[in-house]
Amino acid sequence: MRLRKRKRCFPSCSSLHKVDEDEIYWRHRKKDEELEWSHNSTHLVSQFAQCFSNAMVGSRSWIGALFSRSNTRRNADYLLTQIQEQRLQRLQERMNVPFDEARPDHQEALCSLWHCAFPNVSLKGLISDQWKEMGWQGPNPSTDFRGCGFISLENLLYFVRTYPTSFNRLMTKKGGKRATWEYPFAVAGINISYMLIQMLDLHSEKPRCLPGINFVRLLGEDEEAFDVLFCVAFEMMDAQWLAMCAEYMDFNEVLRATRLQLERELSLEDIHRIQDLPAYNLLYQ
Repeated sequence: MRLRKRKRCFPSCSSLHKVDEDEIYWRHRKKDEELEWSHNSTHLVSQFAQCFSNAMVGSRSWIGALFSRSNTRRNADYLLTQIQEQRLQRLQERMNVPFDEARPDHQEALCSLWHCAFPNVSLKGLISDQWKEMGWQGPNPSTDFRGCGFISLENLLYFVRTYPTSFNRLMTKKGGKRATWEYPFAVAGINISYMLIQMLDLHSEKPRCLPGINFVRLLGEDEEAFDVLFCVAFEMMDAQWLAMCAEYMDFNEVLRATRLQLERELSLEDIHRIQDLPAYNLLYQ
């Protein structure tokens, strides 16, 4: 910062004592340095706020990373119970299965999803324009699974079988005032599965962030915890969509807002089951 020149003010001849010129110089210089520090600190605060804003809209939230760092220090040595470790390993094995359109069991699962969603409508084939009615991007749903894998199909199947009313309400966009261009339902589900895996740090040997650590404890109570959480997260995402009056191009912003809210709820101390999450009640609205 360029220092502004100040006009030195000397005491008048009537002063009772003489002030040394060097003392006046250093006094003014100190004052200028304090003003410069104040300006720079304001600039640093502004930069920090901008970094915070940028990080919050990144692929991994800044606050999530902060939770991870702080809780890694406090919980680096936390131990998994035997059942928690077993169930976490099984969940991670599910995560590592890619969708394979040539596998009969994967084909059967995809057909089951259609028949559960549209029980009175015959499916013409695994490649058909009918799939667009469920919110796939094209006639071949298998191309949409590249981002997450078979677990995202399992999540959708669990949703339609366990909470069919909620599933159909979201798929058909019955609730609230809707935009002209809505999010594609099935593709949104794949994105939610991927978001949960990243948010809970499930690719690590054991989660290091607070929401992930708490989730493993919930998994120890209920092996279906991830699938139930998927359903809750889908409802939360749709509620955010309506609250933000969002349209198609706003989907990523809605997903980020959903993640932040879910991180908060999973960080609450009195959550012992997925059903204890405040947002769980959305499944029965």
